[in-house]
Amino acid sequence: MGNVVAERIEGVLTPLVGQVLARAAIDLEARRLGKDSETITYGDVGELAQHLAKQLTPFVGQDIAQAAARQVRDLS
Repeated sequence: MGNVVAERIEGVLTPLVGQVLARAAIDLEARRLGKDSETITYGDVGELAQHLAKQLTPFVGQDIAQAAARQVRDLS
């Protein structure tokens, strides 16, 4: 990933779900916004965080997913 925003989000998610799933989650949620991981901006972080929380819940549980979403939201 060459986008600073995507790299920072990846840094939050990787310790929780690993690099592969972190990147896949970012790519999927960026596409839902009509973008890709290279074009997301800090303005997208709030909406991305909301979607990531839902996507991560089955893997890490609701509490950890919500905490990760807060950390992602705080990047903006």
